[in-house]
Amino acid sequence: MKSLSYLNKYFVKYKWRMLLGVIFIILSNYFGVKMPLFVQSTVDNLMGSGKIENFNDALLLSLKIGGIYMLLSLGKGFFLFLTRQTIIITSRYIEFDLKNEIYNQYQRLNYNFYKKNNTGDLMNRITEDVTQVRQYLGPGIMYTINLFVLFTMVIREMVSINLTLTLFVLFPLPLMSFLIYKVSSKMNLLSSEVQKQQSFISTLVQESFSGIRVLKAYTRESETKNKFDDNTEEYKKRQMKLVLVNSLFMPTIIFLIGLSTILSIYLGGLMTYNNSITLGQILAFIFFVNNLTWPFASVGWVTSVIQRAAASQERINEFLKVEPEIVNSNKEPFLLNGEIEFKNVTYTYPNSGLTALKDISFKIPAGQTVGIVGSTGSGKSTILNLLMRQFDPDSGQILIDGVNLKEINLDGFRNQSAVIPQEVFLFSDTIENNIRFGSIDPEISEEAIVEASIKAHVYHNIQQFPEGMKTLLGERGVNLSGGQKQRVSIARALLRNPKLLLMDDCFSAVDTETEEIILKNLKGEFTSKTGVIVSHRISSLRNAENIIVLENHQIQESGNHLELLNLNGIYAEMYERQLTEEV
Repeated sequence: MKSLSYLNKYFVKYKWRMLLGVIFIILSNYFGVKMPLFVQSTVDNLMGSGKIENFNDALLLSLKIGGIYMLLSLGKGFFLFLTRQTIIITSRYIEFDLKNEIYNQYQRLNYNFYKKNNTGDLMNRITEDVTQVRQYLGPGIMYTINLFVLFTMVIREMVSINLTLTLFVLFPLPLMSFLIYKVSSKMNLLSSEVQKQQSFISTLVQESFSGIRVLKAYTRESETKNKFDDNTEEYKKRQMKLVLVNSLFMPTIIFLIGLSTILSIYLGGLMTYNNSITLGQILAFIFFVNNLTWPFASVGWVTSVIQRAAASQERINEFLKVEPEIVNSNKEPFLLNGEIEFKNVTYTYPNSGLTALKDISFKIPAGQTVGIVGSTGSGKSTILNLLMRQFDPDSGQILIDGVNLKEINLDGFRNQSAVIPQEVFLFSDTIENNIRFGSIDPEISEEAIVEASIKAHVYHNIQQFPEGMKTLLGERGVNLSGGQKQRVSIARALLRNPKLLLMDDCFSAVDTETEEIILKNLKGEFTSKTGVIVSHRISSLRNAENIIVLENHQIQESGNHLELLNLNGIYAEMYERQLTEEV
């Protein structure tokens, strides 16, 4: 239950709704308790009044008794309805708030967090885990309060009728509590195991759907299905263990409640011989015991719900307690000029322990375009991630307009920058909205979107679709080619009209002719903004004012295209090799 204490703040938030729900539970049970007492008084009165004289008297009496009992039943049902309309709906409100809190936490966390955690597991926490918690917030709490209120009212009435019979009838209940106590710890463990396996299956399914083209291309459907079947079989085994433990509750509780009913009839019957109890009171006892049947039977179910919710909330708490590594501590307005400087920057990836950059230093004047080239794994993309502060360097400084990147308004800096990533991500939306996503102006005109797509040399492709800009893309833009997706991504970045434009190998899926057209269109763009072009293709960055050559995670050469060719070093060798490959 300790993990569930996190939810107390929501109970405080909706305290009046919860309080109203408790009042409705009390009123519903008040009418429920009055029904056996009415049966008691009716039976005792009938037994004492003698025989009914005629049919009309019997009819009138029946209508009167039935009418009063019906009104009591309607009162109980009406307030039960209001109970559900308060407590259950409150649980839905808390579910809504909790999901929003989790989603906001997802938004706060940084690049490294998503490198460490599987997407399927993260999705499972905001869906399956929150659903388990809601069961505790709604039915779990409602049935628990109902049991407490009903038990208090019923015991009071039973004791007032006959204390001795009450003690005998309630004798099985402590045994029931002991059994629940012994099994609850086992259920908690099994619930946690079930949730872990559920998360693993979610991850497996998500990866399979995302990589379906690769699966089909390599004909690995059968192998993937077998892996899925094995894991679902393991999930079934864990779930069945939990079901087995849970299934022990209901028969045990029903048996013990049935034992209480038998005791009521047998002992009550014996007590009628010395007139210490009436027939009507025996019937009331039977009604009271039956009224306790479901509340006590629900104890097992509620215990299971609470254990599952505790296991789920523990997983949620672990995630919510994670603090983002990158925090924007400056909210002052920031105007980007565009000067960038790396001073002795070193970075090692925490997950793998591999060094990405070693003591890197360079400076980019405002308005200048710099190219970064190097072999795979040399640290090119890491420079861009550090520059956008997806993570901070282990040592050294990154200066923006002479100010440490850690000290400036990060949101303001990013709003004036644009990144064209190597791995393009397009939303399941229209092409127009995918390009519009790059603008911070919600009222951006369609003309501006068209202009950006023309500069990215993708507008003529978009026009070929029957719906044009309104064409709805599939997941991750599946109905576009790799080159088209990259060019839509370029248009998205250009629409922002950034002062700092970062291009991370964004021409890898386009041919050299298309690349030349786009670079020609971008030439005017780079005169008014700072640009950083990362690429393994020299053709993408040979026109940059300065080119940095990375090798072994360090800067080995720098200069413009001609200067680097005259050095006859790494850059010249790469250039000659790529010319040969093109031929």
